[in-house]
Amino acid sequence: MAPVVSIQTTLGAYQIGVLISYALLGITTTQAYIYYIRFPDDSFKLKALVAFVYLCEVVHAITLGDTLNVLTISDSASWSERALGPIPKSFPIATFLSGLIGGSVQGFFAYRVYALSKKLVIPMSCWVMCAMRVAMATLISANLLHATVVTFEGRWKWALTTLWAVSTVNDLTVTATLVAILVSQRDNAYKRTAALVDKLIMYTIETGMLTSMSSITALACLISMPANFIWIAIFATNARLISNSLLASLNSRASLRAMEQEVTMPLSFIHSTGTALHSNSAETTPKERQAIDSQRICCHCGQIPSNGV
Repeated sequence: MAPVVSIQTTLGAYQIGVLISYALLGITTTQAYIYYIRFPDDSFKLKALVAFVYLCEVVHAITLGDTLNVLTISDSASWSERALGPIPKSFPIATFLSGLIGGSVQGFFAYRVYALSKKLVIPMSCWVMCAMRVAMATLISANLLHATVVTFEGRWKWALTTLWAVSTVNDLTVTATLVAILVSQRDNAYKRTAALVDKLIMYTIETGMLTSMSSITALACLISMPANFIWIAIFATNARLISNSLLASLNSRASLRAMEQEVTMPLSFIHSTGTALHSNSAETTPKERQAIDSQRICCHCGQIPSNGV
């Protein structure tokens, strides 16, 4: 038998989540604007990914707001009637979009792993988990169309658990792999380039752990508090955290390139293609120039390519 759901607690958590989500949407909008201003030469595919994710975020925010409006304003039913009544039709759309945003962004980070390592085992595993996330979100969304608040968690808790678990494992896998690659690069770097690699490691951990902790918290709330939907507050913000991690990662290239110019100051400036010019400076040895060049920032991934793989 499904536990009795506290509608008041659920709506309170959902309201807080939607408010935070809207605040984060403002940050997402600013990040997207900065991205298109700073990086007009990025590939069409990367620009299209950012546009797609941002468009999904806007629609996601609209559907979250519509659900909140129906539950708290438009619907004059009592608390018990809300629990037994159908879930607003806009909420399944928000659920599907959340899975689509998460799968798209995690897929990009998995591609980053491939771009740096040139090995397919871990990226393929991550892409499979991305597909599972989208599939679970689609399954949940389809069944939300016909479920009530009371019956939903009892019947589809396993799908929610799978979705959050897959998301957590995917985030941690990508973060750990990227950090491992960067640490191996740092071991071969000179002091001038070590600071740049350290910065990249910090960015990778920050963006990866934020989304991972969000998924872990949602999973813990889902399992430990079956009498309420506290996890729904995290659901409302999770997609926004994911999109902001993508945009923050892309926009951080501006500061990383500034650091790179300081690191390579004894050398000549870099072509727009990322190829270093030969240096006439006696301050930098050929071996050090090779180490610096091996740490060249990847223009499309915002990370350092791996040597010899």
